[in-house]
Amino acid sequence: MDKYYRTVRRVLIFILVLNIIVALAKVLYGWYSNSLSMLSDGFHSFFDGASNVVGIIGITLASKPADKDHKYGHWKIETFASIIIALFLFLVCFEVVQSAITRFFNPSAPEITSISFFVMGITILINAGVSFYEYKKGREIDSKILISDSMHTRSDIYASIAVIFGFFAIIAGYIWIDPLIALLIAILIAKTGIGIIKESSEVLLDKSVIDDGVVEKIVKSVPDVIECHAIRTRGKKSQTYIDLHITVDPRYSIEEAHNIGNKVELKLKKSIPGVKEVLIHLEPETD
Repeated sequence: MDKYYRTVRRVLIFILVLNIIVALAKVLYGWYSNSLSMLSDGFHSFFDGASNVVGIIGITLASKPADKDHKYGHWKIETFASIIIALFLFLVCFEVVQSAITRFFNPSAPEITSISFFVMGITILINAGVSFYEYKKGREIDSKILISDSMHTRSDIYASIAVIFGFFAIIAGYIWIDPLIALLIAILIAKTGIGIIKESSEVLLDKSVIDDGVVEKIVKSVPDVIECHAIRTRGKKSQTYIDLHITVDPRYSIEEAHNIGNKVELKLKKSIPGVKEVLIHLEPETD
């Protein structure tokens, strides 16, 4: 397992422990105080932990080297794991909506105390630190799974803030606010899940990673390259694959043309961080 995968797995394990602590605090006190919004937020946090487990499994499988059946390696498993995290979010969303609708028809006042505010305040601080750290690490090493998971945790922060505002409304006598806050949390969870699927799908569908003009400019700066076209890029910023065609003088020998291609590959890898492989098709210049 290389440094990238070791880093991602270490971050996920650390965050898993924190998410379990946060989730237990919310669920146990939410159940004790009969607060549906707090309980829903706690289940949301538990699924944060579940997504960490999915991420750890996914990153372990993604780190496997290329083999005869998977010659490009297994790195896309990381992106696939991000989509599974999104599906977990939709499951949480369904459960929260179901509970909120039940509470609307069977209202009951939760018990709100200073401990309720304390528990939510502490969990918000922990989640804020987790989200910032995970997102920062994800951007540093271009990890889709860390970025997706940080978005998951960020939605938990917003949900917790909504729960605190709901506490004030409940104290004022508006007990219907509790299930309403739970519904708002469900919408937030669903929005986060859609965002993760959209971003992950771009990798799985091989959306272009680098602008063609950037690649063309670098390639044409290499001596003896006459033209560059049919540029295709895929993957992700830290692991980009480039295919392209270059035109050279037909009087060059195969060896000379091959050397020009090597220069193009080295120039692209040097100029664009994260380029893993460059496939070049050589063509003779024609009138």
